[in-house]
Amino acid sequence: MFFHDLKYFILSQLKTKNLIFWLLLFPIALGCFFRIAFGEIYGNLTQTGPIPVAVVEEKDNPVFRSVLESMKGLEEQFLDPVDLDEATALERLKNNTVEGILYVNDKLRLTVAEDGLEETMLKKFVETYTLRETILTDAALTHPEKMEAAAAALSKDCHSVASVSVTTGNTNNFTQYFYNLIAMTALYGSLLGMQICFNNQANLSALGARKSCSPISKAVSLAADLTGAVLLQFLCMAVCVTFLVFVLKIDLGNRLPLVYLAACLGGMTGVSIGFFVGSIGTAGQRVRTGICNAVVLLFCFFSGLMVGNMKALVARFVPWLNEINPAAVISDSIYCLNLYSDYRRFGEKLAAMLLISLLFCILGIIMTRRKQYADI
Repeated sequence: MFFHDLKYFILSQLKTKNLIFWLLLFPIALGCFFRIAFGEIYGNLTQTGPIPVAVVEEKDNPVFRSVLESMKGLEEQFLDPVDLDEATALERLKNNTVEGILYVNDKLRLTVAEDGLEETMLKKFVETYTLRETILTDAALTHPEKMEAAAAALSKDCHSVASVSVTTGNTNNFTQYFYNLIAMTALYGSLLGMQICFNNQANLSALGARKSCSPISKAVSLAADLTGAVLLQFLCMAVCVTFLVFVLKIDLGNRLPLVYLAACLGGMTGVSIGFFVGSIGTAGQRVRTGICNAVVLLFCFFSGLMVGNMKALVARFVPWLNEINPAAVISDSIYCLNLYSDYRRFGEKLAAMLLISLLFCILGIIMTRRKQYADI
């Protein structure tokens, strides 16, 4: 009877259009919108080439000219200078053809049109150049014999900082939206969990009434339906992750099998939450579906699905909420897997999902098995 009940639960749910929409079509559509909205933003912010800058030479400065010439030979060129007169330079700055104007005189001056990443880098360059020029000038006036040592020291200081990545994972800030999209899909498994209660409670559906009169044990029926719901949700999570990685080309790290594992455990968490919610009260299916959707969206809001920095704000003001919010736990599991080389944090998140699933399943079973009816 277990496998008979399991088979027909799966077949019946596959024919439910409402579940197909929320568990498959809606996450795919939302993922496409996210990909269109955020796909190239991060690359445009982080992959900067040489900064175009106009050079207006008001006075001959061979030292600065030699600096510009030496920068052209670098592997990663910082500036893309072009010599212009002041009127042309101002016109190009206005049209955003160049990011700034360097006025070369006894002192180097910079003019920019706005505050941005490139403009900040140009300001830092001018400050650094001015400081080093002052040091060398003072050394030449006070201790000419130490000029060579001072120049060597400054040159050594210029190359003392190396770029070292703290992780081999994807540090794209916008990927968090896709982490939360996986979490949302997982929590929509609550609709499957809630359906279990409608199928097994006589006061909620005709099928529940027939099952209550049948000789099959309620424990067997619940176990079969729970197993079917979890298997269906595993399938939905596998489709979601596969679509994100292989169709939308979202980088979820190089440990993809563990991403599937985290997503499937998250789906099991969603099913258990729905199972518990469905076992409470006698409200109709539409009312409970609305409540379930509202709860899922609330969890996802606090985990950062709608507002990117919401999780950081929650961590700052209500840090314990991220530890009990299922959406935050699910998205954090994939985030930790992608960002950290060890598995400690990932294991903690998996343990939290298992604990939440076990807790709500036990509570749901207790609430469902205690139902008694005067007549059916």
